Amino acid sequence: MKLCGWEQKYREILREFGFDRKDDARAANLLNLLVRTRLPLNKLDHEIKNRAVFVIGAGPSLSSSIPAIKRFKKATKIVADGATRALIENGIRPDIVVTDLDGNLEYLKKASEMNAVMVVHSHGDNIGILPIASLFRNCIGTTEGKQFGKIKNFGGFTDGDRCAFLARYFGAKRIILFGMDFGSKIGAYSKEGRYDKAVKLQKLRKARYLLEWLASKDNRELYTTSEPIKGFQNISFGDLQGLVRE
Repeated sequence: MKLCGWEQKYREILREFGFDRKDDARAANLLNLLVRTRLPLNKLDHEIKNRAVFVIGAGPSLSSSIPAIKRFKKATKIVADGATRALIENGIRPDIVVTDLDGNLEYLKKASEMNAVMVVHSHGDNIGILPIASLFRNCIGTTEGKQFGKIKNFGGFTDGDRCAFLARYFGAKRIILFGMDFGSKIGAYSKEGRYDKAVKLQKLRKARYLLEWLASKDNRELYTTSEPIKGFQNISFGDLQGLVRE
């Protein structure tokens, strides 16, 4: 379901972070050449529509969430980039991975080999590593700008909030967040290698703002097992049973 108002949010992101729309467009054009012709959109529709969906981020609370996630084998799991490693290491198969390719490449490849749909995001800062997308068998390309060709725009900015936007776009009945923390700590699985912590925290603040905006635009059931987010109902692991089939 198309989300009205995203273009305005994209303009805010460009201004706030000093990104160049032209760089994003160049990245999207490259990714359009790299992804395979047949898009597995019907697979996403099958995995998400009218279902309870776990959106799994790589925040500090992810480790404590693993036992609860593992218990619900039938729940659709949409996983943000770095969290892919945590799930696979614990014997959990991701159904959908949302990534801009700055996570652990070994585990992204493993997720693809496990038949996960890889939703690869293009932006000006990752144009040099986009060819990695050609290694994935089920790959969809995305952008924050105008969609075209094989490139889609489901909304969202960071890997984590894009997972929630994706779930909403394809009609999830309820969305339940795990490992989506927006404090001053960065999760162990959140970033590979060196990074600018101040910029990372700024991006997390924007992600939280976008999730709150998403909640204000929709009346579907939204829950979080992590930090409180306006528009999302806090729920304990013990109360998941009533929402999701095991």
